[in-house]
Amino acid sequence: MRGRGPWNPKLVTDESGQMAVELAVLVPVAIVVALTALNLMRFVGACAVFDRASLDAVIAHGVAPAGEQTGITAVEEVRSSVETALDDDSCEVEVSAEGLADEGEGTFSLSSHLTRFSCTLVFRPWPTSLRMPGITYQAPLSLRHERTLVVDRYRPGVVL
Repeated sequence: MRGRGPWNPKLVTDESGQMAVELAVLVPVAIVVALTALNLMRFVGACAVFDRASLDAVIAHGVAPAGEQTGITAVEEVRSSVETALDDDSCEVEVSAEGLADEGEGTFSLSSHLTRFSCTLVFRPWPTSLRMPGITYQAPLSLRHERTLVVDRYRPGVVL
């Protein structure tokens, strides 16, 4: 019955505790890989929603905004519509509009009211900040995704 008891000195070797050390090294790496994969999935999902919602919002609200027919009103309506579709705190939406005019002297513009809407999604990964005793981490980056669409502001069916 040798070796059968609660503690056997013959089983204690130089390698005892090796698994605990390997686990202590492996767990932080596994957590970082899992957080990276989670953030990547959230970004891809947000991009899919953003691509569809931004084009729909430009066509619906950018061409003919409700109320006052100005560029600022159109930009704000497009931005609010895309933010409503995203419904995510880690995403910010930036929308800008610029008029496209021919700069050449000898050209004739078919439509002088072409407007390019640029919609940009800014994604901030989670967690944005992590505070532990003696350690403060803040995510140094944000991912950006942009979609542009050229429309004629006074002819709703014209999309370029």
